[in-house]
Amino acid sequence: MEDVSALIHCEPSLLLVIIVFLLSSFSAITTTTTTATTVFKPPRVSMKLIHRDSVLSPYFNRTATISERFWRDVNSSTACYAYLKARTNTTFSTSDDVRGGLSEDRSVMLLVNFSIGQPPVPQLAVMDSASDVLWIQCSPCKTCFKQLSPMFDPSKSSTYRNLPCNSPYCPMDQNCDSARTCEYHREYVDTTSTHGTLGREELRFVTSDGGTTSVSDVIFGCGFENHGITEVASGILGLSPQKESLISQMDSSKFSYCIGSLDDPHYEYNHLIIGDGAKIEGYSTPLQVFDNSYHLTLEGISVGDKQLDIDPKMFRRRASGDGGVFIDSGSAVTFLTRGGYDPLREEVRSLIGTVLQMVIVQDHPDLLCYTGEASRGLKGFPVVTFHFAGGADLVLDADAMFHQLEEDLFCMFVRPTAFKDSTIIGIRAQQYYNIAYDLDGMNLYFQRIDCELLED
Repeated sequence: MEDVSALIHCEPSLLLVIIVFLLSSFSAITTTTTTATTVFKPPRVSMKLIHRDSVLSPYFNRTATISERFWRDVNSSTACYAYLKARTNTTFSTSDDVRGGLSEDRSVMLLVNFSIGQPPVPQLAVMDSASDVLWIQCSPCKTCFKQLSPMFDPSKSSTYRNLPCNSPYCPMDQNCDSARTCEYHREYVDTTSTHGTLGREELRFVTSDGGTTSVSDVIFGCGFENHGITEVASGILGLSPQKESLISQMDSSKFSYCIGSLDDPHYEYNHLIIGDGAKIEGYSTPLQVFDNSYHLTLEGISVGDKQLDIDPKMFRRRASGDGGVFIDSGSAVTFLTRGGYDPLREEVRSLIGTVLQMVIVQDHPDLLCYTGEASRGLKGFPVVTFHFAGGADLVLDADAMFHQLEEDLFCMFVRPTAFKDSTIIGIRAQQYYNIAYDLDGMNLYFQRIDCELLED
């Protein structure tokens, strides 16, 4: 595959800003060098999440238009959906992963910055609730995409160790190199891929209050052959229930993330907590794991006080693997199977159509769009509620349901799939919620709250 590292270009001023951002995040922790001899797994790790369009993000583009941001989210979500759907295929390889990779404008929603090794080397990874292993690019690289954070060289770290082939964390279907070191391989739907060795290393995370938390002996993928295009991120931080994920490695059964406004670039309180401090509060619904992805049971949808006429069977996962409801951190858009989408679309049309003019977007007839500014035109619009098993509700206000496409045009940010296809609850629908996973009790909790109130 062609080495695409030369395809990335940044303005010198932007490059300087990004480098300063990454280095300043770890200025307090990169001056100390120690040799770790004991394994330290804290009972709790709290870290700041950075939305890609936040002013805190190196991806932040002040000149990006409303339309550019809209279509980037739509395209990345479509790629995400395609791969989540592929995950249900019984021929899906365990070396494949469920994300659209790290190609340009693909599936980069929430970022975590951390440092790795001794001395610490700052990194920036994509948080992904549907991927397993944590991996980053490593030096010396045979084939790598360009990243703006420093590349980690395991030979220069005093705390790095290779993972041997006889380790229980070495997947059965993976190869071993000549030194009997466990290898890994991940391929993504957009043809990006990563291949390298698994190792153990110390990580330091930037916490939500600006401090740091260390976790030693973390198993991660050190990628020496990576194909793809990325602007900044150096890898993926997976949160799936598989044993290779950081969740399992910390011997934790709980994690939570809180997402505030995605339209406010200055909002700074998004965060992820792993372990004992995870905020397990709110209304719960049963959580299931299929194909190493998190699934929920959606029972109905209402608009205001009106319960829509939808057969709950529309959202059930079938024995073939089709259908079901994913909750995902990598898709901005929420996708509904056609049997759930059509009644919702018709109800929205009946409420808005008499007030605002509907617009057909060229080449995208499935988008339900109206002239005007959503914040003004939707005043008084009733909330849309997704009703889950166990009595838990996810309430979507106008900000979560609609997205501005142009200055005078907005669209419903829920899109249809085929009748037998899966439903995905995207990250925009999770705005203003703390989402908590209890993997012991196999429940997921929804708590509507301003994330700032959860700050330590």
